[in-house]
Amino acid sequence: MAILSVENLHFSYTTGQDILKGITLQFDRRPTAIIGQNGAGKTTFAKLLKGLLKPLHGDVYVKGVNTKETTAAQLARQIGLVFQNPHDQIFKSKVIDEVMFGPLNLKQEKETARANAIEALHMVGMENKLDKNPYDLGLSEQKLICIASVLAMQPEIVIFDEPTIAQDYPARERIKEIIQHLRQKGKLVLTITHDMDFAAAVFERTIVFAQGRVLLDGTTREVFAERELLKHAHVEPPHVTQLGQKLGCRETFLTAEEWIRYKRRKS
Repeated sequence: MAILSVENLHFSYTTGQDILKGITLQFDRRPTAIIGQNGAGKTTFAKLLKGLLKPLHGDVYVKGVNTKETTAAQLARQIGLVFQNPHDQIFKSKVIDEVMFGPLNLKQEKETARANAIEALHMVGMENKLDKNPYDLGLSEQKLICIASVLAMQPEIVIFDEPTIAQDYPARERIKEIIQHLRQKGKLVLTITHDMDFAAAVFERTIVFAQGRVLLDGTTREVFAERELLKHAHVEPPHVTQLGQKLGCRETFLTAEEWIRYKRRKS
């Protein structure tokens, strides 16, 4: 059984204007990027997976449980969503209280909740900010606090919505390490992103949404090799991929390191 499955999923906010149009997907534990232009339905899809929205037609199953038959609060043990905008998530006046909130809601003992919160804050490099007010911190740090808040609940599925927005290079590298750590622990990581370089460097599988449907689904290398279909979805491949294509290379490069190794072989 897939850890997460979607069957013929339809959703609309307004009658007659479907945002998602018959999405069917199975997710194993491969880190997966979901890409596509604005309005393709990516964030709506994430909210449906989390149970914050319910399908108009079709079904979403989280570890075999239909999201129509449970609540987002009950699903929190299994699936966590890091929102794109930290201000949609943060509401406490201390970092430690913010990160402990989820574990306490899951009925963890206070000492356990605090230990899990501190471990999560350590993962994101914010363990020295326990008593700070999140609203006094910058957007980048607020985003890391939101990540810690989800990680502290220790869900099996973690969804990131645009995790690299407002992040500098060290923070981006830390987020990469977090995703790799979650993968090593056997967790499923999904990421909605417009950052194609990040998607190419981190994720094994990539799904392209276009006009509420799945246009492409495959390994990240396979997907970024599909130049014409990506144009149809108004998605540009990673910079290094474009470089290789413009130079007429047969290989599809996903990272600068791959390009450098290729050039060394050819020299």
